Amino acid sequence: MTDTPRWKVLVTDIAWPSTEPEAAVLARVGAVLVVADTGKESELLEFVRDADAILTCWATVSAAVIGAGTRLQVIGRYGIGVDNIAVAEATRLCIPVTNVPAYCLDEVSEHVMALLLALGRQVCQYDRRVREGNWDVRESAPLHRIRGCTLGIIGFGRIGGAVATKACAIGMRILAFDPHLDAKVIEARKCRKVDLDTLLRESDYVTVHAPLTESTRGLIDQREFRLMKPTAYIVNTARGAIIDQEALLRALQEGWIAGAGLDVFEPEHLPPTHPLLQLPNVIATPHVAFYSAESLADLELMAAQNVATVLSGHRPKWVVNPEVLDAPRWAHLT
Repeated sequence: MTDTPRWKVLVTDIAWPSTEPEAAVLARVGAVLVVADTGKESELLEFVRDADAILTCWATVSAAVIGAGTRLQVIGRYGIGVDNIAVAEATRLCIPVTNVPAYCLDEVSEHVMALLLALGRQVCQYDRRVREGNWDVRESAPLHRIRGCTLGIIGFGRIGGAVATKACAIGMRILAFDPHLDAKVIEARKCRKVDLDTLLRESDYVTVHAPLTESTRGLIDQREFRLMKPTAYIVNTARGAIIDQEALLRALQEGWIAGAGLDVFEPEHLPPTHPLLQLPNVIATPHVAFYSAESLADLELMAAQNVATVLSGHRPKWVVNPEVLDAPRWAHLT
């Protein structure tokens, strides 16, 4: 550790009590953290002027913020998705954007299965009724055995694959839609690659694990909900905007589908009076699927290590725009 910090790392926002793990990792390469108070663009524009790196959780790192960071060498995401970062602008300026694609696989896949099982067994409805003194099991719609049901996975990356493993273990049949993967990769996991329409028509449960991009924004809209079985459930732990929220509300209100388990919304925080949150066939959680004490520890250390790696003159393990590393600016990286 050097006596005088050589680098300054701007932390835009965090969802945990302390940045001590990151600070320890970065101190070893002579970097010090500066933590923003609000994460608003006006504040970030001021703080980024003398920052050598950014670490961001959910705050928006806009093109303006990136452009104002004349010393920026790397932007690191606490997490997998990078839809809150203006990656195109970073790429234009030859700034690598890193993420942590190998964390919270267990947590998110466990949360998906928890939502799926709670929906299928109507756990929340029974809980509410028992608390009201109603012990009549006949008031619910017929329950069906989950073993033997079909689960459709939209996006078959690391998390989608982890969900498939857990769902196979309880005897579910798995369909997968992922235009970026060869069918053999999916079949090796004892799953079948299909197009999106087939997945929606045949699945009893659908779970979303695609990244939010221009091509996936609003991917599930009225047309897609109309393809689903009226007995089917949808689970979303990816990004709220992948599902058209108004279409989802109508599908639930009018019985196009049976219910939904949602950990993400658009916008991120819905008011308690929002119609979606009033529906008895919706289970809502506060974007918590990623969370465990273990996953947060992994996230902080891995995200900080990505940034420390670049600052110390090495190639990061995970970078979402690797083409920038071919620029002359990064010829020194080893």
